[in-house]
Amino acid sequence: MLIKATNLHRGYTVGKKRVEVLHGVDLTINKGEKVFLCGPSGAGKTTLMYTLAGLEKPEAGTVLIGDTDLYSLSKRRQANLRNSRMAYIFQNYYLLPELTALENVSIPALIGGRSNMGAAEAALERVGLGHRQDHLPAELSGGEQQRVAIARALVNKPEIIFADEPTGNLDSKNGEQVMKMLLDLASEDGSTLVVVTHDQSLTKYGDRTLIVKDGVVI
Repeated sequence: MLIKATNLHRGYTVGKKRVEVLHGVDLTINKGEKVFLCGPSGAGKTTLMYTLAGLEKPEAGTVLIGDTDLYSLSKRRQANLRNSRMAYIFQNYYLLPELTALENVSIPALIGGRSNMGAAEAALERVGLGHRQDHLPAELSGGEQQRVAIARALVNKPEIIFADEPTGNLDSKNGEQVMKMLLDLASEDGSTLVVVTHDQSLTKYGDRTLIVKDGVVI
């Protein structure tokens, strides 16, 4: 067991209305697993992933990463754990527009005080973009930008990669290629992969699919 969530609750107040999103979610994800979170829009799958990833504190319940109770840590220790053991990939890439592909990939190592441009170059080579390392994001296609984001996620060799709709801005062909690349590279590194997607055709590449509906895993 690498990730264990117990009785997770999360909701929001919008104006005077209370919206409950997670209703006592329990789940376990094992080391090296490739797990997809699927479900209708508004079901709570992104909130669930963000809660597992240390990005959104639950109102009740616990998240264990290994033996560590994630939300019992101070904010600084949470940040250190996220940087050293986790990585994130998002639908909108979130590349810094003024930095080259290589510089964007190097950011997680710089944040962790482990500046290593050689590792960043190797990560870009792994996603087939070694020849584009000096290009700015605006000079890259959407698929290439997402591959840069994957390289950035891989550069620290994280135990866990969280990906929120990583193919959402890509056409079906590029989306499938990017997803297969991500799964293959995560397998090579032995990383656990948790993916939120609305495209259930992609789940065939994973080990397990969890359906989120009305704030619970069914």
